[in-house]
Amino acid sequence: MLSLVTGGCGFIGSHMVDRLLAEGHKVRVIDNFSTGRYENLAHHRDNPNLEVMEADICDREKIAPMFKDVDWVFHFAALADIVPSIQKPEEYFHSNVDGTFSVLQLSREYNIKRFIYTASSSCYGIPDKFPTDENAEIRPGYPYALTKRLGEELALHWCKVYGLPVVSLCLFNVYGPRSRTSGTYGAVFGVFLGQKLAGKPYTIVGTGEQTRDFTYVTDITDAFYTAANSNICGERFNVGSEHTYSVNRLVELLGGREANTAHIPKRPGEPDCTWADTTKINQNLNWHPKVTLEEGVQHILENIDYWRKAPVWTPESIKEATADWFKYLGKNHE
Repeated sequence: MLSLVTGGCGFIGSHMVDRLLAEGHKVRVIDNFSTGRYENLAHHRDNPNLEVMEADICDREKIAPMFKDVDWVFHFAALADIVPSIQKPEEYFHSNVDGTFSVLQLSREYNIKRFIYTASSSCYGIPDKFPTDENAEIRPGYPYALTKRLGEELALHWCKVYGLPVVSLCLFNVYGPRSRTSGTYGAVFGVFLGQKLAGKPYTIVGTGEQTRDFTYVTDITDAFYTAANSNICGERFNVGSEHTYSVNRLVELLGGREANTAHIPKRPGEPDCTWADTTKINQNLNWHPKVTLEEGVQHILENIDYWRKAPVWTPESIKEATADWFKYLGKNHE
């Protein structure tokens, strides 16, 4: 088998490469290194079954040869995070919509056998019920969520019209080794790990009682591999941990106490809970997560040096970094 992973030097993409190589696949990776890192695949440096191309997925002429004879495409390449998507919507549309269009067109041209799209639970906005199933109303609250949803619509439409064998997996709060350590203020794990290493207070949004469906990255790649191995097309599936955990519980597992926490204002447009209803993927693909939050956090703590160069966020720097969040999203939630 020959598989192509876009964004394969990024967080989830690099773990997908691990899984595919372990399964005996030859793997090609396309990454422009806007957030991906060569170091994420350094342990495969001498593996003859891995080929990496540095390129923008929108550069269709350059990346086209990478699709020749490919069986499966796993599409992870995307720009993430809320605030920069508000500040630079054109870049997000280029990457997440135009880029997805480019990859879909090449996959169609080269008769790809399976195309697995990476969707985001952010498209649900603030849902009406928890756990949230695939029939929930789509309510993207910021450009990142919208562009990921538009990419998903494209992928599913290419299945419907052109017969491209697409499955879309909608991910909830993925965490694990190799998650991004630099750049904009973003995922809670990276923020907390940087603060833990620096001996600084954990910055807890609001009361910390809000819960998240923290899903370990190898469970995610297992869902992608399972979906690729199936015969199902044109469907979207939620992928989650089958639980939801409070931010306070995460701080506790990381060794935090009330004495070394700092509370910062609740942000507009953030749900009090994210929790995937995984009934559909359980029943259709017989997929279930395997890693508990306690086990996943232990794995991270065993590899915590990875975050030693991560930015150390303070209440003051977070306030500055999220100013546009409050400016643009706050008026929609007054």
